[in-house]
Amino acid sequence: MNTSQLLGIALRAAEKACREILSVYHADNFQVELKGDQSPLTRADKLAHEAITSELNTSGYPVLSEEGRDIPFSERAAWEYFWMVDPLDGTKEFIKRNDEFTVNIALIHRDRPVLGVVAVPVTGDIYFGAAGEGATLRRHGKDILLTPRSIDISASGLRVVASRSHMNADTEQFIAKLDRATLVSAGSSLKFMLLAEGKADIYPRFGPTMEWDTAAAHLIVNEVGMKVYHTGGNSELRYNKENLLNPYFLVR
Repeated sequence: MNTSQLLGIALRAAEKACREILSVYHADNFQVELKGDQSPLTRADKLAHEAITSELNTSGYPVLSEEGRDIPFSERAAWEYFWMVDPLDGTKEFIKRNDEFTVNIALIHRDRPVLGVVAVPVTGDIYFGAAGEGATLRRHGKDILLTPRSIDISASGLRVVASRSHMNADTEQFIAKLDRATLVSAGSSLKFMLLAEGKADIYPRFGPTMEWDTAAAHLIVNEVGMKVYHTGGNSELRYNKENLLNPYFLVR
């Protein structure tokens, strides 16, 4: 399949997932459970996972989803291409009903994202792109090409995006070192999308995330000229590691 076909599959999968998520979001009972790590899981997570995997399976590529089975690294290591999925990124935001949750779908080639879709169920916004082809925002049925940008970290008045749920001392110290920075809060992968859309300038993450939290959004910010660096270095995040936990990172 070519990139256009694969992107079409990912977009259809995201749209189906959004419909399933909203059907639960507007219901009275989320049916919240706790997973083994004590993080929440709702009926929406499960329904979105099923909707996405049924669509992505038509591509012939394997799927690694947060809500799927635990696939051993010995099997994953042989994958040339695979889908990395978070069916509902921001389950805590979903439960709080603050609308700040997303559907994340990425196609990974070896250890790098080459295609990404981030859909926002409540607003209907969909951000998508493919490596070397730019990033697009689909809003109210209109496709808007996102403008490449360059950020000078020493500039005054930078807008720093951070999570309401994961603010910590390291993040506060990072912000304090900047010149007259302002804080922009958002949940889920919407933090990356604020950068891609030019509504924020830098995103420090000094807390745990998993690969499926960042893969799709990583591709989109790359396509507007931004990088997702390991903190303290100049190398970008890699995917399909044996341990799927991301290191701390800085998007700029």
